[in-house]
Amino acid sequence: MNELSKKEQLYQLIRANPFISQQDLAADLGLSRSAVAGHIASLIRERRLLGRAYVLPAPRDQRPVVCIGAANVDRKLRTIAALQAGTSNPATASEAYGGVARNIAENLARLQTPVALLTALGDDGAGRALQDHAQATGIDTRGSLALANTASGTYTAILDAEGELHVALADMALYDQLTPEFLASRAPQRADAALTVADLNLPRDTVAALIDSARNDAAGAPLVLVAVSQPKMARLPHDLHGVRLLILNRAELETLAGRPLPTEADVRAACAEVQQRGARDVIVTCGSQGVFHTRAGQLVWLAAHQVKVVDVTGAGDAFSAAVCWSLVQDSSADLTLACRRGLALAAVTVQSASTVAPLPDAGLLDNISDTDAAHGHAAPLYTNA
Repeated sequence: MNELSKKEQLYQLIRANPFISQQDLAADLGLSRSAVAGHIASLIRERRLLGRAYVLPAPRDQRPVVCIGAANVDRKLRTIAALQAGTSNPATASEAYGGVARNIAENLARLQTPVALLTALGDDGAGRALQDHAQATGIDTRGSLALANTASGTYTAILDAEGELHVALADMALYDQLTPEFLASRAPQRADAALTVADLNLPRDTVAALIDSARNDAAGAPLVLVAVSQPKMARLPHDLHGVRLLILNRAELETLAGRPLPTEADVRAACAEVQQRGARDVIVTCGSQGVFHTRAGQLVWLAAHQVKVVDVTGAGDAFSAAVCWSLVQDSSADLTLACRRGLALAAVTVQSASTVAPLPDAGLLDNISDTDAAHGHAAPLYTNA
């Protein structure tokens, strides 16, 4: 491969990640550090680069939430009548942008929060569309990994006529490329984060590296982990010291605990076990029935808003985004208030056909207080616990 093509490859790597180091450029391109420096000097002479970038920490109120994980094309198939197993069902089809980390990032952007997304994108039309949409939404994706000759991630959801999810199929093998080495190469972006949010589409070693980084840097960004499915709970390491918050649903908690959790006492015991493994707090979502969260050794339950459901897709991600937004506003905030805000944004989302719903009021979460009444909410999940 000639030197000109090496220089062009180097230029594209810098365009994709302005924070990339000369050492990483040399490793990626198989060049010496001096050869990399020579190409950079040439690009500066050509005015294609404007000199070396020195990255300064952003003011505290401008530091981004860094979301790490999946960015997919979501395909939704929704039956027109009651879903019948084992046969063909008339349905409507739609496509949208999805992925847990990406959905959380878009919700945060709509909440006027600085946000960056570290993900893996293929070099197909879907990858380009995801990149363009993120840029238009206000999500910084400059540190994301661009993979040649690779299809972008997809998630296909089968919904019944009421909008409830029956099964989902995910093609997300490309996220295995988000390795600990990738994380290390993005250290400048991660160091400037107000909060780090990672989904469990990441490889187990990468999740462990994030936890280890959070555990060993007490002054760094708090770490929030968001579960994505029962099978991927296996990607959560045993040692959770360093995790500020783990968000998962009840089925995922059952998988983590290795047993059914039929009562509130069982959920409380399972959450305590997660905290004994090192996580500071746990939130357990229960769909239309509400959420549990830990607080000072206790388990608090909050009811969900009872609204007309159009589509549940993205509701959990909206909940997680609002919780993270609340933590960024006040890192010492009571999780009860954060969860109330999460339930409010989830209620807006399920009433919309969009995975990420437009906010009816930019101040929606600001107007929710920690004494928000449960008017119009579900009955208690467990009445005899």
